[in-house]
Amino acid sequence: MPKTVLVADDSEMIRKLLCKLFEAEENYDLCAEAKNGEEAISLAVIHKPDLIILDVSMPVMDGLQAARKLKQIMPHVPIMLFTQHVEAVSLSPDLRVERVVAKTELMSIMGHVRELAPI
Repeated sequence: MPKTVLVADDSEMIRKLLCKLFEAEENYDLCAEAKNGEEAISLAVIHKPDLIILDVSMPVMDGLQAARKLKQIMPHVPIMLFTQHVEAVSLSPDLRVERVVAKTELMSIMGHVRELAPI
């Protein structure tokens, strides 16, 4: 059974690029797409993904706030922050994300996915 991934990014273009990457992968399925952190939390509760990918800068609720809430709800689900500004992300002790990946590394994202949600 494939691992499921939830993607949250306010950019439709980024979401579609990630969708195409997951469509090409046999062992990973995109279970849901969110436009903001609040929507990501709602969809995560419904779909119970094996991995969550969050953009840091989103409207309504940003990825950092969403990550904190998601870790309270589902502490064992790995979270990857996917951002244009890796150096600007300050990981405080209460923010327990497993990985921060730059959007410039889009083509290597599947390697990160495989490490965080191995088959």
